[in-house]
Amino acid sequence: MAAAAARRLLRPASSASLSNTFRLFTTSSPPPNRSPNTNSPVAFDWSDDDDADNSSPPTPSTSNSPDRPPPYDPFSKKPAVAEPSDPTNLQEIFHRMRTEGLTDYAIKMFDGLSKDGLTHEALALFAVIKDKGAMPDVVAHTAVLEAYANAGPKHWRDAVRTYDRMLASGVTPNAYTLAVLVRGLAASDRCAEAGKYLVEMLDREMRPNVATYLAAFEAYVRMEKVEEGKALLESLKGKGFVPDEEAMRDGTVKRGHVFRGVMNLLFDK
Repeated sequence: MAAAAARRLLRPASSASLSNTFRLFTTSSPPPNRSPNTNSPVAFDWSDDDDADNSSPPTPSTSNSPDRPPPYDPFSKKPAVAEPSDPTNLQEIFHRMRTEGLTDYAIKMFDGLSKDGLTHEALALFAVIKDKGAMPDVVAHTAVLEAYANAGPKHWRDAVRTYDRMLASGVTPNAYTLAVLVRGLAASDRCAEAGKYLVEMLDREMRPNVATYLAAFEAYVRMEKVEEGKALLESLKGKGFVPDEEAMRDGTVKRGHVFRGVMNLLFDK
């Protein structure tokens, strides 16, 4: 029922109008004297980080790229946008953010929210871009956070600091933001930190999707911290969390000992 309602909300009167609607992501021009990337200045400086390197996150750019991605299709099974060939090359990723803008990141966020059933939140995001001609601040911060989260274990602190800077700037994260942070920390074997932000998702009345909580609990099993994982599970259940066994089995191809360990942790199997 919810999925059908989401499709109706996302489906305009015709497929042509669907393409025209999402082409606004790539063809709308910003108002004069406004950055096309964000609706307020966003600056990031981790110069005090022990692990800092020569790459630095982008500041808002006024340049427009002549190359535009194709119109967004929410019903395609392909990734919303192409991932960088080398996620560890932060210098190149941040350079592309500066020169090409954040359209791809807005599309990824829209796609992620929509697939999680958060259609109204996704459309509200799109409305800011369409009606105000500006990129929401949550997109800019999440784009930088996601770059750090995907860059490997040595950048996990940068991802967390970006999130903290986001909150300090008065920007409210959405479910996509926190899912990116949880999965990035889990992939870096920071299971305690991943668990912390999984709890925060529930505190913010967000429902983590299967991929997000599976990643977190896999990290606990992989790091042989099953008891800590069980303690996290009890904390989450106290906040109304119920893991979906069927979705977990259907949504992953992993069948190794880590997956079996997660199933045992979550369902005593």
